[in-house]
Amino acid sequence: MENPSKFVFLKGIPFIPSLHNVEIIEKMQDELVFEDKDVILVTYPKSGTHWMIDIISLIYSKGDPTWVKSVPCQKRLPWIEIKNTIEAIEKMAVPRLLTSHLPIHLFPKSYFTSKAKIIYVARNPRDVLVSLYHFLDELPSYQSCSNFEDFFEEFVEGNVVYGSWFDHIKGWLPLRGSEKFLFLTYEELHEEFKVSLEKICQFLDKDLSEEEISAVLENASFQVMKDHRLESNEVLIRDNEEPIKMMVLRKGICGDWKNYFTVTQMETFNKMYQEKMKGLGQNLFPWDQY
Repeated sequence: MENPSKFVFLKGIPFIPSLHNVEIIEKMQDELVFEDKDVILVTYPKSGTHWMIDIISLIYSKGDPTWVKSVPCQKRLPWIEIKNTIEAIEKMAVPRLLTSHLPIHLFPKSYFTSKAKIIYVARNPRDVLVSLYHFLDELPSYQSCSNFEDFFEEFVEGNVVYGSWFDHIKGWLPLRGSEKFLFLTYEELHEEFKVSLEKICQFLDKDLSEEEISAVLENASFQVMKDHRLESNEVLIRDNEEPIKMMVLRKGICGDWKNYFTVTQMETFNKMYQEKMKGLGQNLFPWDQY
């Protein structure tokens, strides 16, 4: 059920009024022009976005953590759909490093006719659900659910910011295989970090030495990254309100959903997952074993 006091909607997708201007997002579909050398990180919220921002930053700095330590992520790889960022993005030097949570049907059309590259990171939706619950609970302008049970229902119905996880990933998945689209999972980043890092470098045409690769691996580890990230808090700019600090990194693990889901919730989610993802193939993702 839609809650008009919590969201504003654009083509069926819920957005948070203090963070998003849906009129600008709609105009941006036609007006934001991607350059051929731009790189855009695309994720559904709480899918390892901030981790990947640091990884990309470190690749471009060849493992030197100075940039990560001193500049907030929203200035290194700004979200294209957040209020008051478009003008800053247009002034950025090429190649621009950018971020977005937008579903494919709201994404700027210029991407599809450019040579700009997208790195898409997906995560087990069960872990996404838990992480998003904790994140939104800290957001003052978001009227979060009073308990996990209610949020579980909102998530499975797609009545959360940026809409359904299932629609998001199914929208972007057909681009996998394109030479300008790299699909990764949060889980493979955890399990095979170096292999994944080398894959990203190859995709970005970045030839790093073994020493530089080692520096990226070290400085992009979860604990080091938490220490770097301005005491684990990011400044969040809100419309006509004081900026707030958000804890964007919580545990950084896989499988935390098992500490929250009841048996009934697990069964409900698994049934819905099978229905929503039917036809995409078996064992497509690391979490498909559940």
